[in-house]
Amino acid sequence: MKVGIDSYCYHRQFGEVYPQQAPAERRMTLEDFLRRAHELGVDGVSLESCYIDRDAVYLRHIRDVLDSYGLERVWAWGHRDGLEGGTSDAACEEMIAHFECAAAVGARVMRVVGSSRKFRHQPHGPQLERLTRRLREAVKAAEGCGIRMAFENHIDFTADEVLRLIEDVGSPWLGVTFDTGNFVRLLDDPLKGMAKLARYTYATHIKDLNVRKGVAPDEWYFFSSVPVGEGIVDNTQLVRLLAATGYDGLLAVEIDFLHPDYGNDEDAAVEQSVRALRRIVAEAAGSPAKSG
Repeated sequence: MKVGIDSYCYHRQFGEVYPQQAPAERRMTLEDFLRRAHELGVDGVSLESCYIDRDAVYLRHIRDVLDSYGLERVWAWGHRDGLEGGTSDAACEEMIAHFECAAAVGARVMRVVGSSRKFRHQPHGPQLERLTRRLREAVKAAEGCGIRMAFENHIDFTADEVLRLIEDVGSPWLGVTFDTGNFVRLLDDPLKGMAKLARYTYATHIKDLNVRKGVAPDEWYFFSSVPVGEGIVDNTQLVRLLAATGYDGLLAVEIDFLHPDYGNDEDAAVEQSVRALRRIVAEAAGSPAKSG
């Protein structure tokens, strides 16, 4: 398994600031992010496509930078609402167009999003049926581009619902981006979820979370991001479960809404998380997994 970073850790520095956050003191370019990943010595990166110019010449340039640093890469499509619960033709067309972008930067896995917390309280059955139809068509294009799709729970679907979707589509070109924190935000045990989804996992977001005082429990950031190892998510056991399946992809640190106990220093939280995740990987390599 390889330790990585998702560029969403630096969303404030890329210019995306939540209403409850302060703007970043310094902006970041994609090249800055890749340079920082190289400095931290990680094995790979997950690239949020919403922050990337899709110009073909620029994508070739980014591939060259990634190659020069020896970074494995995942192309991440779908922030924020993905396929909008399967209702959007335009989003589906955009997703398929991104297969070529993923290939252009040398990625062989693309994170995809089917819905989001915006649609979380709409009936899930019809959403899953629509998404199954959409993804059955999309996997044909994915195979043609040699890109494996990795479906993420985006604070919308439980592990059982994601499992149902993956098995109903029934293609090796569709698997899972397992986000260790988003299941917690649904009060869905990630250990039980990993036991069900590990064999389908093609990518990850490794989050850790703690409760945030003064925030309503129904707010998505009630569970705010903390450095790996500082929160309530048992990422050690989750990684062990993945290791038991032979997973050899990226374990990509993701920080989305940094807990105020850590100020506004996402970079320090990323660095601490990378160190912790390296220890977890080393321990997992020598420790048997226990099922949830």
